[in-house]
Amino acid sequence: MPNNQKQQSGANGKKMKKQQQQQQNQFGTEFASETDVQEVKKNNQQSEQKKQQQNQQQQQQQNQYGTEFASDTDVQEVKQRNQQSAQKKNQQ
Repeated sequence: MPNNQKQQSGANGKKMKKQQQQQQNQFGTEFASETDVQEVKKNNQQSEQKKQQQNQQQQQQQNQYGTEFASDTDVQEVKQRNQQSAQKKNQQ
């Protein structure tokens, strides 16, 4: 009898593994059939384009602020005024 039970349990184990594999395969194919690959690719591409546009806008805003700030400053004039200010402090 023990041999017979071992054979049955081995057969049951194989059956269970086969059933699990079938269930996994069914789930995978079912899930894949509900997904429109072309639509996902299109949505991903649109999302990437939006991100790039936002990054470009942010860079432009940062660059504009930085150049505007620098163009309003006359370095030579600032140095001259600082020098005059230092001379006035020394005279007092």
